[in-house]
Amino acid sequence: FSLEELHGIFQWLVESIFGSLDGIIVGWNLRCLQGRTNPNEYSVALDFLDPSGPMMKLVYKLQAEEYRYDFPVSYLPGPVKASIQEQVLPECSLYHNKVQFPSSGGLGLNLALNPFEYYMFYFAISLITQKNSPATHHVSPSNSAYFILVDTYLKCFLPTEGSVLPPPSSNPGGAIPSPTPRSPAVPFSSYGMHHTSLLKRHIAHQPSVNADPASQEIWRSETLLQIFVEMWLHHYSLEMYQKMQSPHVKLEVLHYRLSISSKHHGSPAQSSYQALHAYQESFKPTEEHVLVVRLLVKHLHAFSNSLKPEPLSPSAHSHTASPLEEFKRVVIPRFVQEKLYIFLQHCFGHWPLDASFRAVLEMWLSYLQPWRYAPEKPPQSTEPLPRSVPDKWASFIQENLLMYTKLFVGFLNRALRTDLVSPKNALMVFRVAKVFAQPNLAEMILKGEQLFLEPELVIPHRQHRLFMSPTLGGSFLSSRSPAVTDASFKVKSHVYSLEGQDFQYKQMFGAEVRNLVLKLAQLICQAQQTAKSISDHSAETMASQSFFSWFRFTPSEVNGSYTGNDLDEIGQDSIKKTDEYLEKALEYLCQIFKLSEAQLTQMMMKCGTAQDENGKKQLPDCIASENGLILTPLGRYQIINGLRKFELQYQGDAELQPIRSYENAALVRLLFRLSSLLNHRFADQMEVLCSRDDFVGRLCRYHLTNPQLIQKIRYSPVVRDRTSHNWGPRISLRFLASYRTLISLLMIYFIASWFYVGPVGCTFIILIGYFLYAVIMTFFFEGWKPHEH
Repeated sequence: FSLEELHGIFQWLVESIFGSLDGIIVGWNLRCLQGRTNPNEYSVALDFLDPSGPMMKLVYKLQAEEYRYDFPVSYLPGPVKASIQEQVLPECSLYHNKVQFPSSGGLGLNLALNPFEYYMFYFAISLITQKNSPATHHVSPSNSAYFILVDTYLKCFLPTEGSVLPPPSSNPGGAIPSPTPRSPAVPFSSYGMHHTSLLKRHIAHQPSVNADPASQEIWRSETLLQIFVEMWLHHYSLEMYQKMQSPHVKLEVLHYRLSISSKHHGSPAQSSYQALHAYQESFKPTEEHVLVVRLLVKHLHAFSNSLKPEPLSPSAHSHTASPLEEFKRVVIPRFVQEKLYIFLQHCFGHWPLDASFRAVLEMWLSYLQPWRYAPEKPPQSTEPLPRSVPDKWASFIQENLLMYTKLFVGFLNRALRTDLVSPKNALMVFRVAKVFAQPNLAEMILKGEQLFLEPELVIPHRQHRLFMSPTLGGSFLSSRSPAVTDASFKVKSHVYSLEGQDFQYKQMFGAEVRNLVLKLAQLICQAQQTAKSISDHSAETMASQSFFSWFRFTPSEVNGSYTGNDLDEIGQDSIKKTDEYLEKALEYLCQIFKLSEAQLTQMMMKCGTAQDENGKKQLPDCIASENGLILTPLGRYQIINGLRKFELQYQGDAELQPIRSYENAALVRLLFRLSSLLNHRFADQMEVLCSRDDFVGRLCRYHLTNPQLIQKIRYSPVVRDRTSHNWGPRISLRFLASYRTLISLLMIYFIASWFYVGPVGCTFIILIGYFLYAVIMTFFFEGWKPHEH
């Protein structure tokens, strides 16, 4: 094929592989393609899309001719799309000199991308735009072709060892031409002061064909990372967008909009309501999306940690540092930190309170522990002691303080609203507590907080420069002052650049957060008690389900009390795991926040008061009112998390209660009609017999009434007047509709046939035996009603 033919089919080919931007064309569906289910297609796709495969060779071939392809701005992340539509250029250099306005009659804005950018844009955004198919729910995301390709591209273009492999090229210099700068048709105002791109710093004023190969490898690496970060992490609402902007930038944008509205009378600037609507974005990341971001975070830690040690002489560093080494130095703070923080905040605030949050949690914990991806190996020790965090990571912790402190508080608020009896939820609390309990980590976080809270001893006119965001002009390559105030400025710059100058910082080791930790510790104690109760209840249930107990008639079969729990199904092994996770989590929390044994003992005593002498739970927390009991917020929390519950019982007429699964529906209805007929016909006679004071009256009351029914029923807090209602003497034959009763009678008749006793004789023996048993029971338990059970 000629270059012109390849150029003509390139866009169609990319769309056929990754699907269309609107999600209508699925493409190869790489997210569902796995080697276990489709080995042939899986291997072909990976070979074709490999960094050295046919597709990338086509990309490099078209790149050499400087072709451009349009990418619609409408499919970019919400904040970028809104800012470009308002003619405000994003601070990311990825969008510079690429915005193309439509010709007369055209629709929408487009980005003019080179083949490499166009290919990677489609590859990255397919994770967001392609909707999950029904088969996706049965696919492991980490084994999909898409996940493997992300890992392959990261290892190729962001190598931890060596340099980026040069692309195959027929050019003498063996380099990919960089994009030709293009001036937009309408002037743009930037909402951020552009930080100098590493690419521009090293290849400025160089011919594209004869450019330095090292600079070209930086261009591909930086472009790949920017595309991944922009497509996967650059999503948030208007409020978060405004918070990220410094006051002088907001003023610059305001002046620009006023100038635009005065110059272009025909197209005035958007109203505030329209701007608000433009910036809003409904963003709901999936678990697969989070797993891919975690892969990116882990690789960036390994990439950054592969940085060679700095030379002792600063002059030597300035002359010998390669572009790739300099890129490793700034890759996380400049390109990832800000957007990842916003992404995590969004997930912590909007993710459902279920076990799927584990993916977000592990991604967060991966970012918090860059030392796990350091090349040096931990010293081998015979004792399994936790590894202490090296002191060299203090600067990373200080420059990412909010990642540790504010998100930890966000996790506490989530944990206080989850059911910790669930093993998966207990495991998440255990994981966070274990990470933060690493030796020396809590001390480093506390030191970072102390640096942030230090009084500001700076000249006022310098403060504006020092608190500038890294993406708004702050340099990460400036020489570091050994003074403590320099570290304090870095911490404050980090906090204010992410949260704004008016941010009220909540100390992780302050009194407010400590109270939250104490509440969590108390909740852990309650969850342990609940798990123990469930375990005991399950053991009792298993013991009662013997062969002979199957024929017993228990009162719960009639009154319908709910004695089970949804957590009964988790099993003894899971309950044991829950207890282990919670016990270790409580131990770690005590280490982190220096909780004393006296505080733990007091919490355990409080939890113990929730159990009575029989080990059963009390009612949920309520307030007595004229209408009965009213649940308090604590009571609602206890019910939602399964810590306490009302013993629900059927409160109406026992004859009219719903038909149970162990009853024959036709017999229930037939026996109800027969009982109603007998009760209607002999009501007066039964009333007279039950009113007698002799033995006959007691025997009739034993069979026909239940004087203690009201005392045995726990009524709803809203309905109190039902206690005044009582049922008169009546016959109830519903117990004959129970399958257990019928099978028991059939077995009795079958056994009697072995002794040559016929059905009539067997029935007579049963009636005589029951009468004798009823006479004996009448003397002792007049209120018990076996005929209803």
